[in-house]
Amino acid sequence: MSGQRVRADGAASMATYVRNNWFWWVVTLTALAPMGWLAWRALTNSLGVDPVNTVNNVSGRAAMIVLFFSLACTPLNTIFGFRRALTVRRSLGLIAFAYASLHLLNFVGLDYGFDWNLIVQDAVLDKPYILAGSLALLLLALLAITSTRGWMRRLGRNWKRLHRLVYAAGVLVVLHFLWQAKAAERWEPLMYGGVLAALLLVRVPAVRNWLVRQRGARSARVSRPRAAQAD
Repeated sequence: MSGQRVRADGAASMATYVRNNWFWWVVTLTALAPMGWLAWRALTNSLGVDPVNTVNNVSGRAAMIVLFFSLACTPLNTIFGFRRALTVRRSLGLIAFAYASLHLLNFVGLDYGFDWNLIVQDAVLDKPYILAGSLALLLLALLAITSTRGWMRRLGRNWKRLHRLVYAAGVLVVLHFLWQAKAAERWEPLMYGGVLAALLLVRVPAVRNWLVRQRGARSARVSRPRAAQAD
């Protein structure tokens, strides 16, 4: 009987864990999918004729997209009441930092062979998009290091002020992409810039408050018919 009770308790605990954390797992594994794809292609030696460019493109775009999804978490909760979005905000930010780190490592290691003199002379001084990307990575590194509960306690109110630097990181990422894109390909970074602008716009107090009022009005309209049916 005791063994059956233990198995039943274990199954109940697992069911509770899955019910409470399924969204986190789905979002996190989806965000890590490009990393898994790159790892598989590297293990099977199928990164294409230009592996450096493949890793560069996949890691750069993944870093930007995952970062934007992390920026969307707070508006999803504030405007739509989707609280589960807050449970993935930190993991998405850390994954974005991981992709950005891979992007830089691919650049300095595979593209320039860790030749720091060449990197400084040829890349940093002559190519401003490298400087923008490097600054974005430094900001993401700072935010990743201070993302723990311990740092939240140490910094207090300053923690939120510090983590607003993620907006600056987002702008630098878009500039990095825009400045390195060819003229005919600039539609893509401009599209990402539009997404970032929308994510920043909904954080403007007047816009956010208006959207929250609209949410309240929609909820009131939905609740009235239900109340009438109950009567």
